[in-house]
Amino acid sequence: MSELIRFGISLDKKLLESFDKHIRLKGYPTRSKAVSDLIRGELVKKEWVGGSEVAGSITMVYDHHKRDLVNTLTSIQHDFHNLIVSSQHVHLDHDNCLEIVIAKGKAKMLSELGDKLNAVKGVKHVSLSMTTTGKNV
Repeated sequence: MSELIRFGISLDKKLLESFDKHIRLKGYPTRSKAVSDLIRGELVKKEWVGGSEVAGSITMVYDHHKRDLVNTLTSIQHDFHNLIVSSQHVHLDHDNCLEIVIAKGKAKMLSELGDKLNAVKGVKHVSLSMTTTGKNV
């Protein structure tokens, strides 16, 4: 665990009251934890745009009955094999599947992978969620 440092900040009273209400609703145990998460969140965003290695998940829902859809999705994933760490396939119902692809690499490349998967006919929804590898925060 790293060394903790205490510091003070000045805030408008109404802003602090709103913040306290917000963190209570989110279940934060302390202001310190909430402020740390806000700072860390901004540093993670910097990693996304700064060209650092990031981690992420691409969640997609698609109709597996669409002709050649599964083969196309698999082919795209093979084109990005150097990014993909793991994937999970789930049958939601008779027609719909959910697939989660976990990837690690440059944010630009993860976005490109998500965009290519999303553009395939028969894919109903794609959501890309990028986070940090944890090395820089």
